[in-house]
Amino acid sequence: MLIEVKDLNVSYGDVQVLWGLNFTIKEGAIVALVGSNGAGKTTFLRALSGIIKYKNGDILYNGESLKNMPSEKIVERGIIHVPEGRKLFPEMTVEENLLMGAYHRKGDPEIKNDIDNIYSLFSRLKERRLQKAGSLSGGEQQMCAIARGLMGRPTVLLIDEMSLGLAPLIVDNLIDIVHKIRKDGTTVVLVEQDVQLALDNSDYGYVIDTGKIVLEGNSKDLLCNSDVKKIYLGL
Repeated sequence: MLIEVKDLNVSYGDVQVLWGLNFTIKEGAIVALVGSNGAGKTTFLRALSGIIKYKNGDILYNGESLKNMPSEKIVERGIIHVPEGRKLFPEMTVEENLLMGAYHRKGDPEIKNDIDNIYSLFSRLKERRLQKAGSLSGGEQQMCAIARGLMGRPTVLLIDEMSLGLAPLIVDNLIDIVHKIRKDGTTVVLVEQDVQLALDNSDYGYVIDTGKIVLEGNSKDLLCNSDVKKIYLGL
């Protein structure tokens, strides 16, 4: 198993956010972690990528514990986080942002080839490569954020709220790119409030509510689940 989450508990000070999470992520899959705003989805991604530390439980990556591992070491292992809100460097150009995604690969002769590959995947970014990232549209910024993540050569790409605030046509384009990423061998974890979108475009799903996994299963089965339909899809 690529990632194993074992009895994970995470707190912000005295406030506990995640309660005893147990689940797995298979290599090469697109896995959806869905639920309402404030359910704990982003907190889990931050724990997995080393942004916040956890005292109880553990996350294993290829059998290796990530507990107390610095975030830069987690990045070196191929776990790359595309955060909610994109978090680009707004005064840097698109290309400079891409190069920042490869900061841990300094001196790697393949960086130039990877940028060319990014521009073939995101033609819009090639057109905007010398433009400041802060002046891009919302959809272009999301493309840039994902592209920056890909410059780290991820084995696991964590994408937090990819569709938030974007037009449906842009979201469809980004989803196509996510499937291409998976086809190239990268495992993808989609964290989404848009439950329909996430489950329509993933293999397996976990539903998180108030910091606990309350449902899991094949994504198609979850879409047919009566509780999911009623609570998250409004059907």
